Amino acid sequence: MFTGIIESVGLVRAITPQGGDVRVTIQTTSPQSKGTALSMHDVHLGDSIATNGICLTVVEMGTDYYVADVSGETLRRTTLGQWKAGTRVNLEKALLPTTRLGGHIVSGHVDGMGEIVVQRNDARSLYFEVRAPRELARYLSEKGSVTVDGISLTINQLSGATLSLNLVPHTANHTTIDDWKVGSLVNLEVDVLARYLERLMLGDRAADTVGNGGLSEGGVTMSLLQDSGFLNRR
Repeated sequence: MFTGIIESVGLVRAITPQGGDVRVTIQTTSPQSKGTALSMHDVHLGDSIATNGICLTVVEMGTDYYVADVSGETLRRTTLGQWKAGTRVNLEKALLPTTRLGGHIVSGHVDGMGEIVVQRNDARSLYFEVRAPRELARYLSEKGSVTVDGISLTINQLSGATLSLNLVPHTANHTTIDDWKVGSLVNLEVDVLARYLERLMLGDRAADTVGNGGLSEGGVTMSLLQDSGFLNRR
């Protein structure tokens, strides 16, 4: 698990095709980074590192790089399929029991890709609007948490599946946010509690779910909420 508090900005060194999927090599610092390199002294083979919000397993490493295998599912679900040598990425090592939980609980399992649709300055912060996939809208809430390219952020407002975000100068200076432009795709992970809550509310009906985890009748419905005791019967 992770917190969504970025430790360093790294660089894609190489992407190597491997019989249908790929192997990616990440340099743990970027020449354009304003922060420090990700320390590898306590990383071991098999450890997880969130790379632009994607939980990757270290299969090879050195003092300033690590290598990870990437499945076809990850290529389809995330922006990794668009990376190339030189792409900057946000890095965070898995949390320890003693880690300050400064962000929120992040699994590194990307739910889908969003698109930057608005970008502008807002006093000293940067303002963005991100259009999320329609099927993720039910997991988002105003003032709730969302992970964008591995960064733990608070949703200002929601309009349908479009969420607005404000990023303070510190976050902008220590992440890849400078690379975001209108039209850019970003990795989104919704709050893990929202995902599990929906499954728990389905109860025995969870065995009848199809596709993205929603019931064929539409997932969590008003009738399901009423049957589960969340709404008063009139």
